[in-house]
This record gives sequence, C-alpha cells and structure tokens, in this order.
Amino acid sequence: MAEPFLVESPDVTYSKDFIEAKYTYSTVHVCKENGVTKVRPCSTRFTFRTGRQVPRLGVMLVGWGGNNGTTVTAAVLANRLGLSWMTKTGRKTANYYGSLLQASTVCLGTGPSGDVYVPFRDLLPMVHPNDIVFDGWDISSLNLAEAMRRAEVLEWPLQEQLWPHMEKMKPRPSIYIPEFIAANQEERADNVLRGPMAQQVEQIRRDIRDFKESSGVDKVIVLWTANTERFCDIVPGLNDTADNLLRAIERGLEVSPSTLFAVASILEGCAYINGSPQNTFVPGAVELAAQRRVFIGGDDFKSGQTKLKSVLVDFLVGAGLKTKSIVSYNHLGNNDGKNLSAPQQFRSKEISKSNVVDDTVQANPVLYGPQDKPDHCVVIKYVPYVGDSKRALDEYTSEIMMGGTNTIVIHNTCEDSLLASPIILDLAILTELCQRISFCTEADPEFQGFHSVLSILAFLCKAPLVPEGSPVVNALFRQRSCIENILRYPGAPSAASPVPAGAPTGLQGVPGCQGVPVPTGGCPDPGGAGAQCLGCPVAPVGPGGTSGSRCVLVTGPVPRGPGDAQHQGPSSGGSPFPIHGVPKGSKVPVPGVSQHPAAP
Repeated sequence: MAEPFLVESPDVTYSKDFIEAKYTYSTVHVCKENGVTKVRPCSTRFTFRTGRQVPRLGVMLVGWGGNNGTTVTAAVLANRLGLSWMTKTGRKTANYYGSLLQASTVCLGTGPSGDVYVPFRDLLPMVHPNDIVFDGWDISSLNLAEAMRRAEVLEWPLQEQLWPHMEKMKPRPSIYIPEFIAANQEERADNVLRGPMAQQVEQIRRDIRDFKESSGVDKVIVLWTANTERFCDIVPGLNDTADNLLRAIERGLEVSPSTLFAVASILEGCAYINGSPQNTFVPGAVELAAQRRVFIGGDDFKSGQTKLKSVLVDFLVGAGLKTKSIVSYNHLGNNDGKNLSAPQQFRSKEISKSNVVDDTVQANPVLYGPQDKPDHCVVIKYVPYVGDSKRALDEYTSEIMMGGTNTIVIHNTCEDSLLASPIILDLAILTELCQRISFCTEADPEFQGFHSVLSILAFLCKAPLVPEGSPVVNALFRQRSCIENILRYPGAPSAASPVPAGAPTGLQGVPGCQGVPVPTGGCPDPGGAGAQCLGCPVAPVGPGGTSGSRCVLVTGPVPRGPGDAQHQGPSSGGSPFPIHGVPKGSKVPVPGVSQHPAAP
C-alpha cells in the first residue's frame, strides 16, 4: 500500500513490511524532599514498529439485523458501489461523515503555505471501510434487506438500490437468554441457538471459523451492537477469574449472552468490542483476554448526547464555572428505545450516561471537594412515532461569581443509527491497526504489543474500559489527543515537522510545547503509576506534579513512598492507554509527545 507521505528523518525507516520509528521520550520526575519540590529531567529511547501490510478484515456483528447492523452494512455497500439517491432536499451521495478516521483531519506540520492537514486515515496504513466484509448473528431471522426496511433509517430510494445486495445476507442464529433483555424482545426471537450454554459458545466459535474460511478474510473482529442487557453481579467463584468463568459456562450458570460472545471471540483469538452499556467484561473475561493476548474494548457507543455532554462539562469546569445540576431527557422510538423501556436495561444505560463527567469534576479541586459532584439525572422514554430520530434535551446549571447562576438548555435531534454506524467502523479499524503496532526500548529490546484492554478506544465509548486501577478519562478532546498522538509515534510524522520562527518550543522542538510532560513513577491515584503526556502542558510544575498536563497513560499499580515521583493523575486529563508488558512498579517512562495544535 502506497504511503500518502514519507517522513524524512534518520529516526524513521521504511521496509516492505514495517515502518520503524525511533523516538526519545523526554520527561521529568517530580518528588518532594524535605519540603522542597524537585524536578529531575530524564529520557527513554523507544522504537515503534507498525506492520504495513493491511489485512482483509472481517467484522462480525452481534445484532446484525438491528438498526445499527443494517445501517452500517448498508452504508459500506453504498460507498463501495458509489450510490446516490434523491431526497426532497436534493441528491445525496454515500459518504463516511461522522467517522473520526475517514472524515476528520490532523495537523501534520507546517509547510510553505501554512499548516498542512491530512485525514486521520493517512497517518498509518489502515483498512478502508469499503473493504470490510460483514457477517454476524441476530435473534431475528429477517434477511438484512427486510431488517433494513423494518429499521426505517435510510431513505427508500437508497433502500431500493441496496435491496438486491442485502437480501442475500442473513444473520446466523444467536444466543438468547430472555432474562437479560426486555420481555418485549421475545416477539423477535425466532432465530436462536438451542442446547446447553457451553454448546452454544462452541457454535459461535464454529461460526467465526466458518466465516473466516468462507470469506477469505485474514482477521475477524467481533462487535456487540445488540440489545442492552441488564447488569451482571460479580460473584466470587462464578465470574471473578478466567477459570471460574469457563467453569460457569460449562455448568450453565448465569453468564450473559454478551459475555458468552466475548469468551467465544477471545478463545478464537478475535478482538471483541462491546457497543452496549452492560458489564460484559466481568473480571473473568478481562483475565481471559489478557491470558490470550486478545484485545477487548468498550463500553457503549458514544454518538450524540453523551459526546456533547463530555465536551460541554469540560468547557464549563475548565472555564471556572461550578456545574451543579445536569438533567438529560431522551425519547426515541427504535428497538433500542423499546428495550430500554424495561427498568433493568434502562439502569445499564443510565450508569454509562451518568459517569461521563466524573473525571472532569475530579480534575478541579478548587470547585469541587472530595465528595462534591453535580446532581445528575438521566431520563429515557420510548415514543414509537419518532423512530430512530432520538430527541435529547439537556439542562446544565452552574454556579458563577458572587452567588449567581448560569443555565444552558440544549435540544439535540440525533439520527441514532447514522451516528453510531461510523463509530462501529472506527472501532473495528482502529482495533485492527493496534494489532499491527508493537514497541520496544533499549532496556527491553523485545517487541511487545499494547495492553489487552484497548483504552485508546475511549473517544468512541460512553463508559471507556480501562485496566483495573487506571484512571478513566471522558473529556472528549483529551481522548482525541490520545488517538492522534499514539498514531504519530509509529510513523513519527511529527519528527519532520518544522518549527516556525518565533514559536514557543518544548519537547523535541515540537511547536507550542510550553511546559514539561507528566512524570512517571508513583501516583496519588489508586493504582496509578507512570503517565504519558499526549496533550499540551501549559502550566508550570507544582507540588505533586504538572498541573494542567494531559496525563493519559498509566502502566500499572506501584507501591507509593516518600521518594516516588508524582503526577496529577486523572485531574490532568487525557485518555488512559496502558502498555502491555511494563512490569508493576516500573519507573520506565512511556513514549509521548507534547504538542499544541494552535501555538500562539
């Protein structure tokens, strides 16, 4: 695959199979000794290796016949075929608007005419959505053409063009355990697996192997886009370890369908992504993924109202306004709304939508005390008439100067499945890319991959899955910075970026770096250990760390002591991105770059 650009640097080499980039990560250790805060610069040399051969990717969707499954399949077909169709406002053409990788850009550097921007997809060799092959399961037996008509998402002239292609696609029988989803879903359940639980898991594994062989794909990623389930209890002896979870499946004990799919995928060596809010990844499933070195990610697509909330609260608190009340009201009429009308399923969604502001609040001890946080109410109602066009109304009330208040009210109409579908594509493509990235250090020359819990996906998920003990970050632009800068290292385009005359410089001469990166070492957050600066540090070092830095990567829990370096943890912002293979207690810094997208 031809590269859209080449990096001219002695630290970047291209071969037929790999791009290798050497990167010196400069950081500081901050510690307190006898009441004095001391700053000690240090650096570590890393080598990133990215496979250049893009595989043929297959994506298997659990809930393929639902609104999201039919819409994303139809969108890829329409783009592949170059379709256009008439609407009352004129002719429309197929596109991938809403996709971070396909429709947004990154500043590559500065050229003779100013800043140069490239699409995310051009930073490294990636799968193109048009080349993805779909398959999957559904409890409904409708072929995808009939399911597309039932969903009522796409314009009819487009459906007519897609019909002969999609009527050939039929979901495989799926796992159906009635007590995990709303009772009103039973009328759809005419395409379900029978027999013992272990036998059903084995059938899912056979389905994955059959799809891979019959379609000729090189890799398979499995993604849950089916109904929201109720939460599972974490029970010692049942699902707390990998062995206990596998035994529970053999004995037919309580294991949710989404977890059964996760186990089947992991055992087949296929990455698994959870697009719904339930706790699919019980401790036993996470341990199994780590043992098998398989990527997992989730939870719950972040598409509309929650994405806006993660931006707005970050803005309000960042502006020094004390947000005290957040009330979110939703009504929708698709099958997701129908399923969420049941109390237990709604509770799963309520949790994922409510936690999205926690890290932003914790980041400002000036405004919020240890137990202080905004009142947060989430309401979801089922209104069949509005279909897939979800309505979201939000009210944000903040305390301002001298006892005043400020209230912002927003109405948001979200075409639910059209917003979720590009996220599904980004999740699959980004996960596959991470499978081709490895790194090593001078101290440990053996190449290794990222941690099994793929926290780089946080930008795309309401309730980001992170390894135990790692901080969860929801602020949207910090999450985006994580993806942007992680993708920079393997190809190191920033190494070729010239520094404009007069621009403030910092790490490695990158424009706009006005401070120091976050130190690694001990951390005041529970379980935190080492961090990576993937944003723009704009504040001087203070006691306890670099205030205002974007701390986005932790490597695992370490014992804390008087001499440990410290950072601000989740209060610094950013997206946690642990690296597999860094031992607990390690003070080895991790790769990073400080970069300001709009240096003064």
